[in-house]
Amino acid sequence: MILPELAESLHDAGPLLLLALVILVGTAFGGLARRIHLPSITGQILAGILVGKAGLDLFSEESLDGLQPLTHCALGLIAVTVGAHLNLRRLRNAGRRLFFLLITESTITPIIVYLATWGLAGSDPGIALLFATVAIATAPATVVTLVKETRSKGVFVKTLIAAVALNNMACIVLFEVARALTRSWELEGVHFGVDLVPPLTRLAIAVAIGAGVALLMDVVSRYAMRPERIATWAVIALVFTVGVAATFEVSPLLACLTLGFVQTNISRGRDQLVDSVFADFEPAILTVFFTLAGMHLSPEHLESAGLVAFLLFSGRFAGKLLSADLAMRFAHATERVRANLGLALIPQAGVAVGLVLLIQEDPAFAPTAGLFASVVLAVVAANEIVGPLATRFALARAGEVDRDRMRLIDFLQEENIVTDFRASTKQEAIEKLVDLLITSHHLKHTSREELLRSVLEREEQGSTCLGGGLAVPHGIVPEAHPMVGVMALSRDGLDIETPDHRPVHCMVLLGTAEAERDRHLQVLASLARTVGIDITFQEQLFDAKSAAHAYELLHGEESEDFNYFLEED
Repeated sequence: MILPELAESLHDAGPLLLLALVILVGTAFGGLARRIHLPSITGQILAGILVGKAGLDLFSEESLDGLQPLTHCALGLIAVTVGAHLNLRRLRNAGRRLFFLLITESTITPIIVYLATWGLAGSDPGIALLFATVAIATAPATVVTLVKETRSKGVFVKTLIAAVALNNMACIVLFEVARALTRSWELEGVHFGVDLVPPLTRLAIAVAIGAGVALLMDVVSRYAMRPERIATWAVIALVFTVGVAATFEVSPLLACLTLGFVQTNISRGRDQLVDSVFADFEPAILTVFFTLAGMHLSPEHLESAGLVAFLLFSGRFAGKLLSADLAMRFAHATERVRANLGLALIPQAGVAVGLVLLIQEDPAFAPTAGLFASVVLAVVAANEIVGPLATRFALARAGEVDRDRMRLIDFLQEENIVTDFRASTKQEAIEKLVDLLITSHHLKHTSREELLRSVLEREEQGSTCLGGGLAVPHGIVPEAHPMVGVMALSRDGLDIETPDHRPVHCMVLLGTAEAERDRHLQVLASLARTVGIDITFQEQLFDAKSAAHAYELLHGEESEDFNYFLEED
């Protein structure tokens, strides 16, 4: 008698009790999943399915609705985090990869899905078009959480997270266009000038909201210097963006993506908005998000979706793999990125679910909204069970798991490396490297003239050309800055006087504060021992096709002997 009464009381649990139980169950199942080497996300979604509609059905729909504000804020936080990874300075060398991927993901994946759901399953052409655009989206929450959980870092991770942000933006834009066209087909024929203006206006409003809040946050942060004030304003910025977007009935996800994107590109302190403020609460927030996602899935989704859902899932899976492979081939990406990126893009959740809600709330789609929701939610369920496993496998195969730790030459990221470097004199080369150091490390408060003078004065004391094709000029940066550096590679070699009369193929400019002289000497010794002496490594590095190839040589597992992990405090 006690158990039925307990179940009945839980069915109408208040929001606070429900929240506590969701965190408890999600955390427990996430921990169990990790113990058997599965992503914690998979465990949390399965926990939600177990206690939700498809399982024990412990909680009523009204109880779940009480947590909607929290899930909306969680999705907003995820979107801000993903948007913040679109830092144009950091993505300077990734532009070619991301451009081709955006093109292929916006064309190949939807074309395959459209042909599968319309041509093979015989779906209504308008609904098939909506299926095709929804297929573009990748779950930002799943990808970001897995990257953090596995402590992954590198060119692959940078490409992956930026790709997720871009394909979600593309999905939202193309979905709105497809919805307008489909509504026209259903009602009165296509009128591009009339039918496309409202959705494009909604997109513009969402972007304006996110950008406006980011600019306001930047102004406020200049005066709210104490951490507790910044934290307060960060929370206000996130909730305000979600709330205003919902009030104007535009995409909160696109608004928050824009908030993160604009903020990270106008301020060095974007971590004050996301990481520092929400770091302690983020695991609990994401646990609630994924567990609730599982609780909302119901068995009738799978029963009514049938062949269309299977074709949508299969077509999307094939489209992701083919799109990523072709894009990375066109961009001449490294093999690790090309072979694994498609698998990492399989997860799908929040964006797709949000688009389902838009269709359900649109009267023009009343006759087909049920089928559309059943198919998409069934595919989301499959993608959120299979997707995390695929993403985690891709991260491991790309060799970037457990790399998010400080290494000796961690300051040399992809954006700090240039290939095909050219200069006619040593001074010209140093001037170019000083400019690259300031821009790629965002040293906007560092005087170019003073830094250049310190480098040239050091050169006058004695050449920093170490032989073996390596030169390591260095200068002084203010004490507030950690050690920074840039690398320039020249396949043909620079005609600079050297001890062994060999041309310089690799120049590494270091900027070091006085407090880091010990690490400076360690870096010099490590570069001289490897780049300056190891002939096999020289051949690979000097002939690197791109900055990404050079980064993999410097930061791969094979490089740990000289680019070793530093002791964490």
